Amino acid sequence: MANLRKTLTIFVAAVICTAGVTFSATPVSAAEDEAKFAMVIHGGAGRILKKNLSPEKEAEYRAKLEEALRTGQAILASGGSALDAVVATIQVMENSPLFNAGKGAVFAHEGQNELDASIMDGSNQDAGAVASVTHIKSPIALAREVMENSAHVLLSGAGAEEFAETRGIKLIDPSYFATEKRLQQLKNAIAREKTSSATISAPQWNDPIDPDNKFGTVGAVALDMNGNIAAGTSTGGMTNKRWKRIGDTPIIGAGTYANNQSCGVSSTGHGEFFIRASVAFSICAMMEYKGISLKEAADAIIMKKLVKMGGAGGIVSLDKDGNIAMTFNTEGMYRGYVKGGGDPVTGIYGVGE
Repeated sequence: MANLRKTLTIFVAAVICTAGVTFSATPVSAAEDEAKFAMVIHGGAGRILKKNLSPEKEAEYRAKLEEALRTGQAILASGGSALDAVVATIQVMENSPLFNAGKGAVFAHEGQNELDASIMDGSNQDAGAVASVTHIKSPIALAREVMENSAHVLLSGAGAEEFAETRGIKLIDPSYFATEKRLQQLKNAIAREKTSSATISAPQWNDPIDPDNKFGTVGAVALDMNGNIAAGTSTGGMTNKRWKRIGDTPIIGAGTYANNQSCGVSSTGHGEFFIRASVAFSICAMMEYKGISLKEAADAIIMKKLVKMGGAGGIVSLDKDGNIAMTFNTEGMYRGYVKGGGDPVTGIYGVGE
């Protein structure tokens, strides 16, 4: 049965990636702006179609992406660190029910919200992560605490929350995260599970309550005035996940990676594939070891390797020279970037928007 489920998961993802999907990679050259700092963000990738998003809802997403970018931009413009910018920017999205992170996170099978996050400092490869926390308002902030104030990289569940209390982080009631929309998604997923042979916890691409059919993970990568890169990612995981399933978001090298010598990466997608492909690290390693550009490395991993495996999703990335790539093999990805004092640029759909 386990092998059958695994096969079905791969088959479903393969169909997603080959049946009429618009593949899109959006590089942004440092030559466009001589800025000394930059930031790029995502709010999830998936089957995001313009016909399924009302003008009002599209405007709402773009406004929140711009708010997040301006938050990071202000920190970087004042000489703040990439780490500070990444945390503050991600917190804007964690606090918005538009995304699957923090408030508005999806529900696990048992009816609770289980949150994951990670962060990495490109100057020294320090990293911190948390998984399956249920009482932490800002998982990205706790991930940074793990990085800076513990001897560990990854803490989970009750242990992570016990550590949070030692750092003065107040635990909150889990009801804070819940929204009616996400609860309905869980009910729909459980109903489908009872009448379908689909793999348990496979991505739900046809939920009428969520026409975007997206992975709503959020992430940010920043380059500060000192040339330091930081990357971070935060998520509620996958609707109807079971058995304390953990995806790629808190896995350093899969969901998040940063190295001043190459680039920073934050991922969003079907986590099992991103873990198996070590997506975030692989992009940085290809740049460092092969001497290729950020766009070439991102295309090789997201558009070729991941697609061949049957994996769906995307990344945002930023290299040491300020070049940006927002690369995804799905029909859309909530995304945006800002360079120096310029205006934020946001995107949602595929090529040509």
